[in-house]
Amino acid sequence: MKLLLDQGLPRSSASLLRQAGIDAIHVGEIGYATATDASILERGRQEKRVVVTLDADFHAQLALSDAVYPSVIRIRIEGLRGQALAALLERLVRDWDEELELGAVLTVQDNRVRMRRLPLLTQD
Repeated sequence: MKLLLDQGLPRSSASLLRQAGIDAIHVGEIGYATATDASILERGRQEKRVVVTLDADFHAQLALSDAVYPSVIRIRIEGLRGQALAALLERLVRDWDEELELGAVLTVQDNRVRMRRLPLLTQD
């Protein structure tokens, strides 16, 4: 599983995940710190990386485009430091590996994970 961490998430988490054997990069490490959400999604799609973000706009863009990839993990827990985020992502990758490989969005709250398969259906 390969991860692409969005701006707003601790950059140190990517390093900690790599130390744990997970291929992770932070947008700040690849010159994407100010990239648009669409550019980040495209990078994730091209590199087959799961995008990890705090931003709800990624879900909306996936829904509007009927995309089946990349998978997105939206973190809705405030104040996570690098080590806590890395530990959380290690668990999510382990527990939701199959769904993320097939194309899904995860919304992660303190005591709940909601999973939806891609493509997301928009309401008419």
